[in-house]
Amino acid sequence: MENTYKIVWSDEALSNLKNILSYLEDNWTPKEIKKFATLLDRQLERIQNNPYIFPKSANHKNLRRSVLTKQVTIYYHIKNYNVQLVSLFDNRQNPEKLNRIK
Repeated sequence: MENTYKIVWSDEALSNLKNILSYLEDNWTPKEIKKFATLLDRQLERIQNNPYIFPKSANHKNLRRSVLTKQVTIYYHIKNYNVQLVSLFDNRQNPEKLNRIK
């Protein structure tokens, strides 16, 4: 059996997800929201099964980044068999906000 990593959500990542879902509920159809949720689930499964597949962040060497959509990038780091989701970053934001990611 293959080793899988445990996904651990940070408070920041959970807050980001809540904000994204709130925006989607206000502006998208239920079908589009379901499509986004499925995309997120599949990407998290990829990360969980092989977290080293995605590149290290250019600005944060201890973080890896996985582009989910052109609007959202998942930032995470790996420790032992845990994948800590640090942020679901809205790429339309000021990139300087990335500097606050730990």
